[in-house]
Amino acid sequence: MTADSPNAPRSVPELVVRAARDYPERGVVIYDGRGRRPERRRFGEVLAAARVAAGRLAALGVEPGDRVAVCLPTCWPWLEVWLGALLRGALPVAIAPGALLGSNEEHLLRLQEVLELLGGRHLVCRPRLERDARERATFGPEVTLATPESLAELPAGDGGSAAGDPEATAFLQLTSGTTGVSRAVKIPHRAALHNAHAIGQAVIRPLGVRTDDPEHAVVSWLPLYHDMGLVGCFLAGLFHGVEVVLLPSEAFLGRPRLWLENLARFGSTASAAPNFGFQFCVDQIGDEEVATLDLSGVKAAMVGAETVRPETLDAFAEKFAGHGFDPVAFRPCYGLAEATLAVTMDLAGRGPRTRAAPSGSGLAQRPVVSLGGPVADTRVVVTAPDGTPLGDDRIGEIRVRGPGLFAGYWGDEAATAAALEDGWLRTGDLGFVHDGELYVTGRLKDVLIVRGHNVMPEELERLAERATGGGGLYRAGAFSITRGGEGEEIVIVAEVAARGADELRRLGDAVRSRVGQTLALPVADVALVPGGKLPKTTSGKVRRERLRRDYLADRLPRLDGS
Repeated sequence: MTADSPNAPRSVPELVVRAARDYPERGVVIYDGRGRRPERRRFGEVLAAARVAAGRLAALGVEPGDRVAVCLPTCWPWLEVWLGALLRGALPVAIAPGALLGSNEEHLLRLQEVLELLGGRHLVCRPRLERDARERATFGPEVTLATPESLAELPAGDGGSAAGDPEATAFLQLTSGTTGVSRAVKIPHRAALHNAHAIGQAVIRPLGVRTDDPEHAVVSWLPLYHDMGLVGCFLAGLFHGVEVVLLPSEAFLGRPRLWLENLARFGSTASAAPNFGFQFCVDQIGDEEVATLDLSGVKAAMVGAETVRPETLDAFAEKFAGHGFDPVAFRPCYGLAEATLAVTMDLAGRGPRTRAAPSGSGLAQRPVVSLGGPVADTRVVVTAPDGTPLGDDRIGEIRVRGPGLFAGYWGDEAATAAALEDGWLRTGDLGFVHDGELYVTGRLKDVLIVRGHNVMPEELERLAERATGGGGLYRAGAFSITRGGEGEEIVIVAEVAARGADELRRLGDAVRSRVGQTLALPVADVALVPGGKLPKTTSGKVRRERLRRDYLADRLPRLDGS
């Protein structure tokens, strides 16, 4: 089935109906938060539970068009509420659930910001968050709070149907917000379905999927509030009729080998993760933990959502080559919420390839990983600031056109008009094209101009992480500040495990030395902080503007005491 065939679904709820009908023996597996107990439901059971949830949402007061915030980890209630909202004709928006333990104060402020942005009237969350919200009176009386447990007590009447206009908004997806406040992207049904089809066409169909052969699966630890987990794994799996195995992200972080164990369970598998996920496996999994694993069935490992680092791919391939992993399975890709998800991917299955960044890119001609060619029916060009297309190996702004594009930002016509120009999406990302494949070099707004040189934060961060031994659990963030008449000066904040004064001093000097030797530029300040203290998006990208504000406000927990 293709995205535009006569039998293709016209809406996301209809996709679930078709999956239940056409692939009755396929299903979804979800592990508990500790990664100990898996539970499997056939697609038909998933549909039935969503219909029950739609009825309960109706009893809660959810009307068609209402915005329903789903603030839960990967679990059955997440799927039930999200799909149930779609059946109800409401607009679900998935939000990261925050920490299970510790203070919810900052997270509640974030939720308040999102609900105000959307005019949202309904929030489904975990009991502890609901209790804290009620005690702090975070939301006004117009916001209805519910938990999976309280929803289960409501009557399950008729909540809606799968009918829908392909051009109507299906759901809202929050942007990563690396350079500012998140926006809510309006994803039409046709965009979600097209992207699920295009991704599956590239990475699932090559598995050799047949309706009479259950030995194929999409395995994901990415949270369902992440578009790579939702569209790239769950919806793509439904569209192409393969088993979908979902591991809560906290289970992966606690037991990363669980991901590899599930990749090895099936005859052939596809998966997706940011660069971080593969580096995490390299850093955290011991040889004895995977001694009996056979990863030869991994046919497609999509890598995206953040900068794809060739050294990470090399390290993962080397570590797991003895377990059958073929580096050709790596599928570096590029996407963004405004394109539903996927824009380009290694469609040929040739494995990772790199090319030196062109001179003047601010990347010191370091190797950049090819992110492949455009997915089905999608066009990509690199342009000058005035929109003029550039030739091969010239850096410019990446623009995208195709059926996967969003319908605009919720409640922000000015931002929508700035992003969509004559049918083209201005991504704000920089890159170049070579032989029809895209290479991303950074963000347009992130370019630092230091002593007349264009410098990409990614390059500074890469150098800092090499100097400190980071890049996996420990990350770095770079930005510039202006003091007096000196112009822009470089500041690097790096997460480290070290605590001793001598070791901290050595690491700071190492960062300055590496940047100086590679780029011939001084670093005004190196701030060393404990692991996990850099503000990041849900996909693991460093939020540089937030980091810069924290630095200027002296809010960083510096280990060096300065």
